[in-house]
Amino acid sequence: MDSGGCGVKAAVAGASGYAGGELLRLLLAHPGIDVGTLTAGSSAGTPLGDHQPHLADLADRIIQDTTPEALAGHDVVFLALPHGQSAALAAQLGPDTLIVDCGADFRLTSAADWTGFYGGPHAGTWPYGLPELPGQREILAAARTIAVPGCYPTSVTLGLFPAFAAGLVEPDVVVVAASGTSGAGRSLKPSLLGSEVMGSVSAYGVGGAHRHTPEMVQNLSAVAGGPVTVSFTPTLAPMARGILATCVAPASPGLTAAGLREAYQEALKGEPFVRLLPEGRWPATAMTLGANTAVLQVALDERAGRVVVVVAIDNLTKGTAGGAIQSANLALGLPEELGLPTTGVSP
Repeated sequence: MDSGGCGVKAAVAGASGYAGGELLRLLLAHPGIDVGTLTAGSSAGTPLGDHQPHLADLADRIIQDTTPEALAGHDVVFLALPHGQSAALAAQLGPDTLIVDCGADFRLTSAADWTGFYGGPHAGTWPYGLPELPGQREILAAARTIAVPGCYPTSVTLGLFPAFAAGLVEPDVVVVAASGTSGAGRSLKPSLLGSEVMGSVSAYGVGGAHRHTPEMVQNLSAVAGGPVTVSFTPTLAPMARGILATCVAPASPGLTAAGLREAYQEALKGEPFVRLLPEGRWPATAMTLGANTAVLQVALDERAGRVVVVVAIDNLTKGTAGGAIQSANLALGLPEELGLPTTGVSP
């Protein structure tokens, strides 16, 4: 769709949640997209300011029920709904609407993986909203539906795809990643209470149980051209935002540290939102706070014969809402970088 210089009208379903709030924060600063209808479930009928007080320009907007009728008439609809709720709604929206799903409903290509990790019938597979993957920008430019990646898979895929694309590592990956509490959503959970989180780091979804594992396997296997195994251990850190992922894989024979760095520099050359840090500097989540950026560093552990990649992103921005808008820009015929910040907030 070509915007023709006119504002594109966007609706956000799930506007009262963390992902919906981040979408709105970014859309308010987007010069090519106007914010239209806002919807949600239990918070319908209340002002957005009751749920997103930081969004002063939209504070008086009344949240509507999430129905096809409320979302009709928009150029693009962003779905920031719980997993499993997007498919039925998307099926009722017209073919002229670009639909961008921030949930998991359409990410996986394997119906067996969907059933095993999420349960219920598989809704299908949409074009995957990670433009940095080889060939993906062309796919997204022609898309009318987009599946936004999970936040953990965004970090891990951006960190490892250059190594697999260049054949620098063996197909056996170990990932340990720390995430802020916003990654679990806004619903109340005892494990996310301040008294449980403050001053403590805990593991969860251990032993291949986390739902994002098959998505990582899917992405890396596609780039590698063959099966890749991923052992993923997520941890919960006492912070609101951010992911720091440490990704390790056996190095291919003959790989040198110089060759590793050169391959990453070549793969990421010209990428507007992915930055390879100067040698000796390592990623921290604070570097990406509020920005649609991923920062990473690579090292060759010669004694162990392994490649180590450390990646930091903001799970709500590049990991969700920013990635959604980046992909939507491509599908709408807008400049990919439009409305997306690369400057973070510190301290």
